[in-house]
Amino acid sequence: MIDIADIEAARRRLAGRVRQTPVTALTQLKSPPPTDARVTLKLELLQVTGSFKARGAMNRLLATPKEETAKGIVTASGGNHGLAVARTAYAAGLPSVIFVPSGVSPAKVAKMKAWQADVRVVGDEWTLSNQAALDYAKESGAIYFHPFADPLVIAGQGTLGLEILDDLPDMDAIIVAIGGGGLIAGMSTAIRARRPSVKIIGVEPTGSPTLKACLDAGRLVALPEVTSRVPTMSCRQTEPINFEIVRRNVDEIVLVSDEAMEEASRWLWFEMGVAADLSGAASLAALRQGLPALAAAKHVCALVCGAGAEGTG
Repeated sequence: MIDIADIEAARRRLAGRVRQTPVTALTQLKSPPPTDARVTLKLELLQVTGSFKARGAMNRLLATPKEETAKGIVTASGGNHGLAVARTAYAAGLPSVIFVPSGVSPAKVAKMKAWQADVRVVGDEWTLSNQAALDYAKESGAIYFHPFADPLVIAGQGTLGLEILDDLPDMDAIIVAIGGGGLIAGMSTAIRARRPSVKIIGVEPTGSPTLKACLDAGRLVALPEVTSRVPTMSCRQTEPINFEIVRRNVDEIVLVSDEAMEEASRWLWFEMGVAADLSGAASLAALRQGLPALAAAKHVCALVCGAGAEGTG
């Protein structure tokens, strides 16, 4: 498990290594979402490499002895974590190998390669790519960076929670996209420690309800299949650390369709000029379909966690 001290340590470690991303009010809209609350976007898609993942990957590197990284870094990713690891390795002068599923965004693969990563496509879902990454780590001696279950990665993502609390002192609810659960685990730990009254809503695809299935079952379970076309939010099974933190901290997980995320991505581009990938638009997809759990909320933060051109075409 991690606690607020781990996240505060990560924040000190990351100072000057990642960006403090801006917030902006969701106003002047042609088609506003069905809520009476004030809504603020946290534009984490402006983070280096285009997502929050840069925080976790860089924290993992900075907290790891150099002798352990001498043979490079390997990971598996639906896109954003791979980009973050590629950039982190490049900054450290290390080689990186990124295993990705076949549905990964070609634009994100191109960016990984621009950061000099060796990108390998294995399987049609993250679990298969991840097994290939683990096998490669064992064979090569490269250090493996887990995208969502590593405590240092989770703590790095948690620094985003601290930043939002600083940005929005009167926020009383937040909506966060979920893939494997690293982001919401870190952010919810920070928020519960510093402002426990904030309502925390997670968002998963209907075709990959990983954490919701675990919460409904009351235990860690694997999905029988993953049908979502959003690789950055598709994961057959989370890990115990993520499940336990989410079970303790998160008020509710809602599901949205891939189509709703696509529509929300287009809506964000039209209304705000914000180019979010489908995971980045997930919080707005949930808000636009209506969230009864936020009926009493006065100031909602919708996290836009990843960049992409999906809604700009």
